[in-house]
Amino acid sequence: MFEVGDSVVSMANGICKITDVVELDMSQNHEKRTYFLLIPVTEENAKVYIPFDAAEQRMRRTMNKEEAIDVIRHISGTEELSIANEKERELKYKEAIRSCDPYQLVRIIKNLYHRREERLAQGKKCTAVDERYYKIAVHNLHSELAYALDCPENEVTSIIQDYIENRKLDIL
Repeated sequence: MFEVGDSVVSMANGICKITDVVELDMSQNHEKRTYFLLIPVTEENAKVYIPFDAAEQRMRRTMNKEEAIDVIRHISGTEELSIANEKERELKYKEAIRSCDPYQLVRIIKNLYHRREERLAQGKKCTAVDERYYKIAVHNLHSELAYALDCPENEVTSIIQDYIENRKLDIL
């Protein structure tokens, strides 16, 4: 289970620190419930309340450095998300984003990257849906990798590219 002081990834709020466990009455039937109080690392003035009994579905612990390195090492071998049905595409993107699973994020990033390249080769623009989910997935993955590796988020792309090209991580 989670404890005060843990770093977590929240589906909707990114990386947060659990700062407290509180009893609040947020319902219309005036029933108190236990919540984790989270503070997003990028918005220290924001507060996020996650119901204690829904915590496992709504957040997970952040990756540590070894797990982040493992994700980077497996990017090349991770299969892209294959979606044959156009109507299911956005639903699958949403599921992958909500999962907070870095490997699922890699899968949709690869899918969206290849879709963009194919569309551009055909003289078409990238769809707004594809562009939106690509940005979300890249931001979510890169922000967590940066947090775990203790580096700026804008360096993550070059760390990944260096590993793919040279099979070597200078961050070890």
